Amino acid sequence: MNICIFVGARPNFIKVAPILRAMDAAGVDHSLVYAGREDDPTLEASLFDDLQMSRPDVYLGVDCENLNELTGQVMSAFERYLQDNKTDTVIVVDDLASTMAAAIVTKKQGIRLAHLVAGTRSFDINMPKEINRLVIDGLSDLLFTAGIGGSSAATREGAESSKIYQVGNILMDTLRFNHQRFVRPAVMDELQLTENNYIVFTLNRKALIAQTDELRSLLL
Repeated sequence: MNICIFVGARPNFIKVAPILRAMDAAGVDHSLVYAGREDDPTLEASLFDDLQMSRPDVYLGVDCENLNELTGQVMSAFERYLQDNKTDTVIVVDDLASTMAAAIVTKKQGIRLAHLVAGTRSFDINMPKEINRLVIDGLSDLLFTAGIGGSSAATREGAESSKIYQVGNILMDTLRFNHQRFVRPAVMDELQLTENNYIVFTLNRKALIAQTDELRSLLL
């Protein structure tokens, strides 16, 4: 079996690292395809060193800001890849525009499609990613969900139970694998941070970033 793992952005590598290790251990033929360029500045060497994984086998070379244009470019480039490389299954990750593009092309080529972290929903159709999620899950032959909520969402939308596999949060596999290698960040000493006197949170939604001042006032 030849499996293609498609990733569209830096965070996806954190989720596919455990899958790649499992495939290597099982002797499964696979290729890692990245939507972007080989010289993408966000893919510094330390990313792959930290995850203890190899760099992508194939770079599609897509680089543009407009999501609709990006979707079209990924579809064209990934279609060429599938035509040139025998593939039995494509695994797509998360809910990016590039992920949706790869999913559409995969099904048009008659290839089995698997979606990692399926069933994630905000129930806000105004979010572009929510549209991506609905399209990808609707096309997928295999839906790998992180928990009961994801599985329930997929079921409510008509997915057959035989297609849904509740595999848990794969990020935990990456954390466990690297736990013994964790190093205390230097910034904690620089800022004189001690246990239980700070909060760490991330912002990755435009709506949240626009409300940063309000969030700061709530925290302070």
